[in-house]
Amino acid sequence: MRKVSKWLVAAGVLALVAAACGNASSGSSSNGGSGSGGPTLVKYDASAQGEGSLSLIAWPGYTQPSWVKPFEQETGCKVSVKYGNTSDQMVNLMRQQQGSLYDGVSASGDATNRLIANGDVAPIDVSSFSQYANVMQTLQAPPHNTVGGVHYGVPYMWGPNILMYNTDVVKSAPDSWSVVFETDSPYAGKVTAYDSPIYIADAAMYLKAHQPDLNITDPYELTQPQFDAAIALLKQQNPMINKYWAVYTDEIDGFENGDMVIGTAWPVNQSVLVADGKVPVASVIPSEGVTGWADTWMMSSNAPHPICMAKWMEYTLRPEIQTQVAEYYGATPSNTASCQQLDKDLGKDAANYHCGDDSFLSQVALWKTPLSDCGNDSGSTCVDYSTWTTSWLEVTGGA
Repeated sequence: MRKVSKWLVAAGVLALVAAACGNASSGSSSNGGSGSGGPTLVKYDASAQGEGSLSLIAWPGYTQPSWVKPFEQETGCKVSVKYGNTSDQMVNLMRQQQGSLYDGVSASGDATNRLIANGDVAPIDVSSFSQYANVMQTLQAPPHNTVGGVHYGVPYMWGPNILMYNTDVVKSAPDSWSVVFETDSPYAGKVTAYDSPIYIADAAMYLKAHQPDLNITDPYELTQPQFDAAIALLKQQNPMINKYWAVYTDEIDGFENGDMVIGTAWPVNQSVLVADGKVPVASVIPSEGVTGWADTWMMSSNAPHPICMAKWMEYTLRPEIQTQVAEYYGATPSNTASCQQLDKDLGKDAANYHCGDDSFLSQVALWKTPLSDCGNDSGSTCVDYSTWTTSWLEVTGGA
């Protein structure tokens, strides 16, 4: 099913994204108001009576009972959740029956622009949320959820794609991604990597540092020669891979049974492993830098329960909720008002979260949809997402 979904999502995506960018450019102002000819924005109204139900698509770990149940008690909106393991899967789920099955989704940057372009998500008046002023400056109007000044959701968690390793096997902390890409790695056969076309950007990040003659400036905007080099590196890596993971528990299981000892990971994977205590793990941000993700709660344009969804978006922006999610998931809040409590609860470990640190976040190459338009003045044509998908299946054998 995962293989089929990748092909379905890729079809027709890029033309839609380009069209959306052009159409939205004449719309609303960045403060969420609707300008002349702009779209009607969904507003949060604290006094509105919810519909009693809320159906979400979410990353695993994003809707834990400890913060969902208080929301249900406060609003009367009973929450049901369908978990998605990849961005492609989430896009497909949002398009089932034109999205009328679900009210919203916790979309990452490699899904958000696709959802916006296809009209799957509603424009939001972010000024109606009192906590929006506390959102990190980098995430106030990022290109992955704001098009032409129109916002399509509210920010949730963000984080880097870290290099995680078993400290019993990997005795010294690695300082480079070479241990997962180069054939002389002592961990060949026990390496893991994220199973998604967007992982091609991780290879591009490595090449940006080690093959400067390729002139890679953005790992998501790759000319054909740059893209070919990234694919060649990934094909070189493939025999070293024990298993690619898309479901986060697959990596957890792989580390705990010893099949995997090093590879790209999300913070939640490390958090669960540390909590389990079965295998010692640590992580680093290598010298070449990292890709990462910033997730957005987006409302379906056909949401059956829009009032409950707006209430959920307001609730998840609250600093105390974002702190809870961060401490469980290992990701970083978007709301800077969460940082004081996070620092208090975690002590010196809070430094790893970089809460409120726009300087650090600006160095993370956040996921976004690759387009044929390189997005610069070079006049070059870049490789679009449909080709990323096709080539990734060739790298992995369609696994």
